[in-house]
Amino acid sequence: MMDAIGDTRRWMERAVIGLNLCPFAKAVVNKGQVRMVLSEARDEVALLAQLGEELLHLRDTPATDTDTTLIVHPHVLQDFLDYNDFLDVTDGLVEELGLEGVLQVASFHPQYRFAGSDPDDIANFTNRSPWPTLHLLREDSVSRAVEAFPDPDGIVERNIETLRKLGHSGWQELFQDPQESQG
Repeated sequence: MMDAIGDTRRWMERAVIGLNLCPFAKAVVNKGQVRMVLSEARDEVALLAQLGEELLHLRDTPATDTDTTLIVHPHVLQDFLDYNDFLDVTDGLVEELGLEGVLQVASFHPQYRFAGSDPDDIANFTNRSPWPTLHLLREDSVSRAVEAFPDPDGIVERNIETLRKLGHSGWQELFQDPQESQG
């Protein structure tokens, strides 16, 4: 049985926070300021409509209640190239809603691949989530977090180095339950 939200929570706990891939994530998770939405969308039109609703919800909700939103959409945009193309549409919606400079959409996907990289390059795993996910962020929260962080420009390089040390087998072990690894 599919548990896209549970899988995404586990990924956030074990990879995003556990490996410190995003040094800003732990605080908002601990404060309960992350909204996780399971999308039932079956096509891009329905997903775009839901994205619009969630962008407006985030705009209209105090950051102390919801600082960021993850829309997990397991039924649409399974192919990374289709997903990647959809990101241009998401940027257009942000602009259309007058939210440029206010909110942004970050991308995570099980097949995430940086341009020019080999599909199996462990560096791609910095943006690999268990399910296709749109991450809605407040620009002012991102700016405050980056200003408070000693070396924000080094995050990407540090993450790639962390994953290279971990390797593919280490990445897989992150998601095994303790009883699985003993048997």
